[in-house]
Amino acid sequence: MSLSLGPFQIDHPFLLAPMAGITNSPFRRLMRKMGSSIVISELISANGYQHGSEKTIQMFQFHDDERVVGIQIFSEYPENLCAAAQYVEKIGADFVDLNLGCPVPKVVKKGAGSAMCRDPIALGKVLSEIKSAIKIPLTIKIRTGWDSQSINAHEVVKVAADSGVSWVAVHGRTRAQGYQGLADWDYIGEVKAKSLIPIIGNGDLNTPEVAVEKVKLYGLDAVMLGRGALRNPFIFRQCEALWSGREYKQPEIKEYLQLIEDQKVLLESVFTEEKALLHSKKFLSWYSSGFPGAHDFRKKVFSEKDPKNIWNLGREFFLLNSEKRTTSYLSGPFLMGGHG
Repeated sequence: MSLSLGPFQIDHPFLLAPMAGITNSPFRRLMRKMGSSIVISELISANGYQHGSEKTIQMFQFHDDERVVGIQIFSEYPENLCAAAQYVEKIGADFVDLNLGCPVPKVVKKGAGSAMCRDPIALGKVLSEIKSAIKIPLTIKIRTGWDSQSINAHEVVKVAADSGVSWVAVHGRTRAQGYQGLADWDYIGEVKAKSLIPIIGNGDLNTPEVAVEKVKLYGLDAVMLGRGALRNPFIFRQCEALWSGREYKQPEIKEYLQLIEDQKVLLESVFTEEKALLHSKKFLSWYSSGFPGAHDFRKKVFSEKDPKNIWNLGREFFLLNSEKRTTSYLSGPFLMGGHG
């Protein structure tokens, strides 16, 4: 079945959430192949773009098989956001996503990320400026508020709608919470009920069952899965199956082996050997959650320095253990914090 999400037609309402240091082009391509309806880049500094940083400009790059693909930017300076948004349009991305949810101190202390939502009126002016500078859609990702005393997603969504924003993704925690506690899905549902534009929910979506339940229970236009996809890279296919009224099967050995091979090829096509090695360690470690011997496997992976040995370790581990996975990966601590 086909659904409308803002100006886009998508197959199902399950999207890959943007994550700093993670949703680079190779991983986005992999997740599109694994069934995510839309992918969004990691947050990219509009200030870095304005300063001509080669590293920053490389982060804007994407591949056609990522579409529908958005590029996420952040800055405390409206003029830099406008310039970066225009560059996103120039290189042909499908939409610009503005990060208004990052809780990291080095971002918010400058007035970017979550800090921009503290003054919805001023934010509305910035959004209008960006929207006037581009023809492609503008979307935003926010939190419920700055802290428990200043929950204001309703006000932010209203100014976003008035400014021509295509949708708002709401992470169900305040900036003060970071990634602690539970996401407030009842509040996300209230925001959706009053919103004139599409609302996407985000936070604690660890299983296909939970993701599908949230969409249906709160009438959301879509949900974003972030860290859940790191533990279970097959989650988008599973969500789509449940959404369509079908049962899903747990991935077989050959699917894990193909996943590893696909990711190896994609990483090595973009990054230097050293950087590809770093990413391979991170992703193999996340994917191992819930398998017997995962702790020892991660120790081996992070101590290994030879790229060939890294991938061989991964193949051997999943070949031996992919049918022995437990549900412990659903409740254990995450291996990263993420941004957004």
